[in-house]
Amino acid sequence: MKKIPYGRQTIIEEDIKEVVDVLRSDFITQGPRINEFEKTVAEYHGAKYGVAFSNGTAALHGAYSVLQIEPGNEIITTPITFLATSNAAIYCGLKPVFADIDKDTNCIAIDSIEDKITDQTKVISPVSFAGYPVDLKRIREIADRHNCYIIHDAAHATGSKRGGTFGMEYADLAILSFHPVKHVATGEGGMVLTNNEELYQRLLRFRSHGTTKDARLLTENHGPWYYEMQSLGFNYRMTDIQAALGCSQFKRIETNLIDRNKIASRYTQELSKLDFLTLPPQIGYKVLEVGTEKAEDIHSYHLYTIQTASKELRKPLYEYLHSKGVMVQIHYLPVTLQPYYKEHFGTKEGDCPHAEDYYSKVISIPMYHNMKADDLEYVISTIKEFERLC
Repeated sequence: MKKIPYGRQTIIEEDIKEVVDVLRSDFITQGPRINEFEKTVAEYHGAKYGVAFSNGTAALHGAYSVLQIEPGNEIITTPITFLATSNAAIYCGLKPVFADIDKDTNCIAIDSIEDKITDQTKVISPVSFAGYPVDLKRIREIADRHNCYIIHDAAHATGSKRGGTFGMEYADLAILSFHPVKHVATGEGGMVLTNNEELYQRLLRFRSHGTTKDARLLTENHGPWYYEMQSLGFNYRMTDIQAALGCSQFKRIETNLIDRNKIASRYTQELSKLDFLTLPPQIGYKVLEVGTEKAEDIHSYHLYTIQTASKELRKPLYEYLHSKGVMVQIHYLPVTLQPYYKEHFGTKEGDCPHAEDYYSKVISIPMYHNMKADDLEYVISTIKEFERLC
């Protein structure tokens, strides 16, 4: 039986050639392709600086770390996200605090953020969940009132836009992920974007053992070989092999976004006819051809999530789809219900009721930009078939 995954990478011959060229070159790490990839991604998203990391979690760790916040202070984020969003704050000795989600967007409930803010709150970390662009402008207004930083976790949202912008004018830092199921694949990989030069310099040091060779930053200089460790850092570097693959993949970002939106449009057209499902939020994206006028609002559809009418239907639908080779997934168990968070931060059932209700009904169905038309139609027909059997 053929299996259709919930997500997967697309590798073409041009990607392979770019990687092979690096393997035959003088630099397979700490070479010129890193800077090329950083510049390409940063410019596309309207950021002055990009710093590539070995993975998205490392990028988040770097983002929290370079803010130099004293341990014990708090960050506010959403419970519907991958664990890394809050885990990376814990690495820096910060305490995660969770605001519930907005039922209409599945992102953080912006109206509830201010209720969670205390004198210890230093960072707000919204997530553009599934690729839906969170309203960073509104969150910036809150952050400014309370002197907080914003770290935008855009691991799901490469290329997304709200009001014609990715939102770097509102976020102090934004992170991207290049895991294979994302819009651009480098195997593993991540990036931090910022418009702040000081944070940029700290990020460069953080990902490479806290060291620098930049003559402008050295406290003394023994010669061109000389470097200094000026802070504690990690080896979180991306390789030129990964960066070359990323550069090649990023040439197709517009096509990939359009393909994902076409798939989402087809799902919405057909699955909206089913009374037992609630479909994901829309944000006014017109399916455009490459090279035409850009849309002001772009949902980048890392995931296409559906919710069953009752929690009792979720498991049977999940099992039925798997039995038919449709390898759906669940995103996510609220972080507040994870055993580690219950034990160490006192989170519990009932803390975030909207998130818990969402989790009890959600399924992520296949979404990736090279999805074949017959696979798409098979997923749709299999879901309809389940409805007829209920």
